[in-house]
Amino acid sequence: MIASNKKTCINKGWFYRRDKQEEGVKVNLPHANKEVPYNYFDEKMYQFISFYEKELWIEHGNDREFLVFDGVMTAFKIFVNDVFIGEYKGGYIPHHVEITDFVQRGAYNKILVEVDSTERADIPPFGYVVDYLTFGGIYRDVWHYTLSQTYMNHVYFKYSILEHNGKQGKVQCLPIIEIDSKEEAQSVKLMVQINDHEVEMQLDVKKGIHRYNFTPFVMENMTLWDIENPHRYDCKVRMQGEMGNDEASLKVGFRELHIEENKLALNGKSLTLLGLNRHQSYPYVGYAMPKRVQEKDAYILKYELGLNAVRTSHYPQSPYFLDACDEVGLLVLEEIPGWQHISQREDWRSKVMEDVKAMIERDYNHPSIITWGVRINESGDDHELYTATNELARSLDDTRPTSGVRCMERSEFLEDIYTMNDFIHDGSENILRTRERCTGSEKPVPYMVTEFCGHIYPTKKFDQEERLVEHALRHGRVQSMARQKDEVLGAIGWCAFDYNTHFDFGSGDRICYHGVMDMFRIPKFAAAVYKSQRDPKHGYVIEPLTYWARGEKNKGVVFPIHVFTNCNKIEVKLGGVSKGVFSRQFHNTDPKMQYLKQPPFVLSMNNGEWGAHWTDAEFIGYVGDEVVVSKKFAANPVYSGIQVEIDDYKLYADELDATRVVVRAIDQVGNTLPYLSEGIQIETFGDIEVIGPKQLALTGGSIAFWIRTKIESREGIAKIKVNSYGGYKEEISIELEKRD
Repeated sequence: MIASNKKTCINKGWFYRRDKQEEGVKVNLPHANKEVPYNYFDEKMYQFISFYEKELWIEHGNDREFLVFDGVMTAFKIFVNDVFIGEYKGGYIPHHVEITDFVQRGAYNKILVEVDSTERADIPPFGYVVDYLTFGGIYRDVWHYTLSQTYMNHVYFKYSILEHNGKQGKVQCLPIIEIDSKEEAQSVKLMVQINDHEVEMQLDVKKGIHRYNFTPFVMENMTLWDIENPHRYDCKVRMQGEMGNDEASLKVGFRELHIEENKLALNGKSLTLLGLNRHQSYPYVGYAMPKRVQEKDAYILKYELGLNAVRTSHYPQSPYFLDACDEVGLLVLEEIPGWQHISQREDWRSKVMEDVKAMIERDYNHPSIITWGVRINESGDDHELYTATNELARSLDDTRPTSGVRCMERSEFLEDIYTMNDFIHDGSENILRTRERCTGSEKPVPYMVTEFCGHIYPTKKFDQEERLVEHALRHGRVQSMARQKDEVLGAIGWCAFDYNTHFDFGSGDRICYHGVMDMFRIPKFAAAVYKSQRDPKHGYVIEPLTYWARGEKNKGVVFPIHVFTNCNKIEVKLGGVSKGVFSRQFHNTDPKMQYLKQPPFVLSMNNGEWGAHWTDAEFIGYVGDEVVVSKKFAANPVYSGIQVEIDDYKLYADELDATRVVVRAIDQVGNTLPYLSEGIQIETFGDIEVIGPKQLALTGGSIAFWIRTKIESREGIAKIKVNSYGGYKEEISIELEKRD
């Protein structure tokens, strides 16, 4: 990403058409070339060539003009005033296009982008089969840069921690500035300002693109970035010279990361990774969700699920998602595009190298990123290719280790971290492989589990209770053993959210039901495993894994019940009568999950034999002797209404903005009715619209949808009405405002 502040987002007012001869329809970006059904669709429906056109005003002057495309799937050709500029390949990395020599000054210029969304064998991850979909369109932002003849192309804020106490430290900063100059040698002044620190240096700049090391400087008493205190500083880098001035703003976070043998330490504190994998796809529009929705995923992973790590499977993801990971303190394993297949085509392999370079150039300054994944996910050994990717990554960034995700034992180890997709746990006693078995070496090396569960035990949100429980327990067992084994840096489960896939994989409806949440980000029972591990300051949790009905389990019983909670004691009341207060210290826990930070309680008791009177229940969570949370179940649950919750009550009217609305059918104590599948109808009033269909059916008793601003939205109040076929109605008001 070009570092300069001299940029304008040009997402609004594009014209989209399937054919050059069509009139076109006005759209705002991000945009899906084809909105798809939720399931049972042919992925070929979005794999075609389409066209995006925009009139762009260019001022008079002698500036250099650039367009930067953050994400276009899969490749595109660009024309300026009907003149072909070039073709750019790869859907997950930004592409910088200089258009200076092709524009007319003081006039509107026609920008035409021909987008090829087919699965091309010359571009990773394609060439064979892929277990995810690569939805088409210009699905991320497009920027217009107006720059001087000499400008800052990249700023790499390199640093080292000289000393620290775990919270504050002395930081030596060693920024690297990449400058692009069309002019011969010239002298420029560079300045770096961070808070009240400002330093400057004089630099002789050569023609072309070159990197320059800024004079090192030291700052005392700097607050360190950490997962619990993700502190960042505002930084400005300015350049002044005869051929133009430039300024870049960025946020920087300082943290000390050590990964050696079996230890990962952040700012001197040992840490075990507790994470999930994330695909960046959503129902109906695939990849094309705006900033707010991308950020929300990071908030869900950190605050709702309580994770400390996420893997961006299997490609570089939205800059907004990564910014949010920085903001909330969520560690990231980022990797290049690909899935198992390694092509021998020279252009494909060259593209892999380009992906490594573009990923690191774009994301170098994110404190959340702890390793670069430089091996195609689950691919075989390729000494030539992976020697090259590792060498390139280390040359671009010598502050982070490399990793490479494999699924086979004893593959060639060229990276700094041996990362393994370990799907051995099938419900038996075999839960995780040993490091020695996977690496084939007795010598300790950093070892991390990057996938488990997933396709081994796919589970739908609307499955029968016992399957949902077993799905959760499998996640709990693996995470527990990962904490038990000193040789494992941590475990990252497959996966956070369900996702659409090719017909080669998943269920027959083209969905991989591998998530601990469904595609709408609504939790399954397995989400409780992670929620219960979160810091209580983000909220108390008590999640009994039961629907509290005697017909859900074999033999007509409900106990034993696993209760996942971050409370230290729980009480159970049946029919209003206390059956006791239970504490972990008296071993009321599952021994296969005893190494979790907060192991689940396992409760066994009677609540009347088959044919006896049935009662309601309440599970109460304590911290000390104080009641902090409870969960009630009705003995006789009946459909009592719909609960409608929205993520955000304000949207920006002057851009494409979106937010999620979750609808649940609830009983008289507020629990979701898991087998209610009635329809709902959505009405919108004002300058908003529903993404996808306006008539939906509840699945597993709940559903969600996203609403977005219209092409030309105005400030004011908009409304959403949700009507259930059962006669229940709810209404939500949203404020549309302009961005400051």
